[in-house]
Amino acid sequence: MPSTTSPTRRAPRESRKPGIFWLLAAIALPPMNLSIKFTFHNAEKLPAEGALVLSPNHYSEIDPLVIGVAVFKQGRQPRFLAKASLFSVPGIGALLRWSGQIPVERAGGNGHQALRAAEDLVEKGRLVVVYPEGSLTRDPDLWPMRGKTGAVRIALEQDIPVIPVAHWGTQALMPRYGKKLVLFRRKPIHVSFGDPVDLDDFRGRPLEPALLAEATNRVMDAVTVLLAELRGEPVPAERWDPATHKQTETGRFDG
Repeated sequence: MPSTTSPTRRAPRESRKPGIFWLLAAIALPPMNLSIKFTFHNAEKLPAEGALVLSPNHYSEIDPLVIGVAVFKQGRQPRFLAKASLFSVPGIGALLRWSGQIPVERAGGNGHQALRAAEDLVEKGRLVVVYPEGSLTRDPDLWPMRGKTGAVRIALEQDIPVIPVAHWGTQALMPRYGKKLVLFRRKPIHVSFGDPVDLDDFRGRPLEPALLAEATNRVMDAVTVLLAELRGEPVPAERWDPATHKQTETGRFDG
């Protein structure tokens, strides 16, 4: 049953003081409200406060804005891992810095900077959105593809939960690799939050590649199950792996 309320949790509380997020919301919310009819499922599973990693599926360039608005509507202020190159764009870079977004290099060259930002996230009780797929899914049917380890690494290093979330309907707002938004005809978009992914058996152990890969698969399983429920379809028998299909994992893809 759809729900839009969240219980109070004992956790570090993020400041609710007006700031850059209210400016961003004033810009983003009016066109989004005219273009999207949100339905939230299990919103009470998104903690009202405290540091956490939120891990969504990813199949449209507009996904971050949709998820950002969805999270804001639940009373949280979303931070994202953003490409470091965006921080050098005049205007956009300043907004990213002021709103607490986290710059990361695709090659991992500034991993120490992302780690410091994650530590700050925990201290201030913030929510960070980390797309475990790393880029738009290559799956031709828009199911989540093989995940990367960034989300679970932050969660395990900082001892915070991973909350899976799935959304469906964004493709009507902007198709995968589309360049134009279909605005002002309200499209139904469903957003479903899940229980924290059980990573207890991984905590306190060396973060070796095999462990991170297994933990990431667990997160991807949780996201895929939520998406299957929204779509009313069975979970695919096998997760799409770009390597086995001779695909790159970044950049545009046609097929």
